[in-house]
Amino acid sequence: MLSLASILLLGFVLGMRHATDPDHVVAVTTIVSDERSLWRASSIGAVWGVGHSITILAVGGAIVIFRLVIPPRLGLVLEFCVAVMLILLGMLTLSGRRVGSASNLARPLVVGIVHGLAGSAFVALLVLAAVPGAMLQLLYLALFATGTIAGMALITIVVALPSAVTARRFVSTQRYLRLASGLASLVFGVVLVQRGVSQGLFDAVPHWTPQ
Repeated sequence: MLSLASILLLGFVLGMRHATDPDHVVAVTTIVSDERSLWRASSIGAVWGVGHSITILAVGGAIVIFRLVIPPRLGLVLEFCVAVMLILLGMLTLSGRRVGSASNLARPLVVGIVHGLAGSAFVALLVLAAVPGAMLQLLYLALFATGTIAGMALITIVVALPSAVTARRFVSTQRYLRLASGLASLVFGVVLVQRGVSQGLFDAVPHWTPQ
């Protein structure tokens, strides 16, 4: 049995840990690759985390209240949506368009919502089985979401730091950072597509394993 204090700590810590998943880091790096203000970068990251947490709370709440189980094919389709989003983010970044800014937070919010569909989110929700009682499970989800938001805000500050430091002196460095983040997002999206196909996305009997 987990104590209330343990659930509070576990939910928050795992939420921050969840924010460091590679696909999340790639997504936010693409969004804030040319952001010169650390404050604006952290705001974008926090909004991304809010969007991500909306999906986590919706899915996790449904699992807790209705005892839902995610079918393999649905899990693969959701991951495929995330892969397509990463590819689009990469293409937009490489084309020179800004994905998110402090004046336009709708995009990172939508990206966060879609990204919450990835399999890593369902892995994070598996700990719900160890939490006794629906109310404590919902409390765990709330703290997990809070940790994710805080973690994403911190990550975006770290990601945007090189751009903020070099923006005024080394314009070419900022351009290379944008190029690298766009390519990383594009490649990661393609890898996710290939993984979905290998797990049977288009087969009669898929064998989805959240990662």
